[in-house]
Amino acid sequence: MTSPTDLDLLRELEPVAAANIDRHLSLAAEWMPHEYVPWSLGRDFDTLPWEPGQSTLSDVAQIAFEVNLLTEDNLPSYHREIVSAFGRDGAWGTWVGRWTAEEGRHAIAMRDYLMVTRGVDPVALERGRMHQMELGYDSGSKSPLRVIAYVTIQELATRISHRNTGRFTEEPVAEKLLARVAADENLHMIFYRNLVTAALELAPDQTVLAIRDEVLNFDMPGTGILDFKSKARQIADAGIYNLRVHHDEVVTPVLRQWQFFALEGLGAEAEQARTEVAAFLEGLDAFATLQEEKRAARAARAATGELAAQA
Repeated sequence: MTSPTDLDLLRELEPVAAANIDRHLSLAAEWMPHEYVPWSLGRDFDTLPWEPGQSTLSDVAQIAFEVNLLTEDNLPSYHREIVSAFGRDGAWGTWVGRWTAEEGRHAIAMRDYLMVTRGVDPVALERGRMHQMELGYDSGSKSPLRVIAYVTIQELATRISHRNTGRFTEEPVAEKLLARVAADENLHMIFYRNLVTAALELAPDQTVLAIRDEVLNFDMPGTGILDFKSKARQIADAGIYNLRVHHDEVVTPVLRQWQFFALEGLGAEAEQARTEVAAFLEGLDAFATLQEEKRAARAARAATGELAAQA
């Protein structure tokens, strides 16, 4: 049987997209960014320049907050990518507009919070924003199926990163704000996840291949952030987002929701792709365990050093 083209699939999935837009709109709560910012804490920067000691956030919390915000800042690039994949017409165009509008609130509220509370260095943050937006984001001209599979995983990963960052700050206002942002990301994830579920019914082999490609090659959209590897390592060590979280709370639940390993009637290429995903998950789990052991060993050595210094 001839596989449907990208245009055919978008056309066949459009009624599903329309139904899920209606579902989304029935669940999405209106919220105002200004209501999540403690404005009374604000001071002019020309009369009181920023200094590190003004932040109530720990160094790692600052890094995680900054990475999350700079990721959200690249919305123009993300908008361009999904318009290229889905187009501007019909239900797809309606979703692109709604998704972009909802995502736009995130950076507004997060930046306002950080500026008012002096949570991070505003100069470094602005330079990071300029770098990140000049660099932009390029998905590499993925097919619409791959885009839908990627954003399902990415939205869930982003939701968890925001949620865990909020908790890690141990600051009630920051936690409330990031929980609100995470709630948006969760609804976005469900929209895309439902589209993949429908695609598995319409074109199971093609969709399995798209899922395989995105699971095996997944990168967070913030990878271009200045000094990202070092920042990601500190975020991972803090347990905010690491390989264990990615395996246990992102990839595994999504694949389970899609009943990925229970699908029947797949062709040889799709079966091979599914085998590759299974092997990848085993390796990811093993690597996550190794990272946990290394972190525990470092923590033990640090504790031993502290005890020795106190003796």
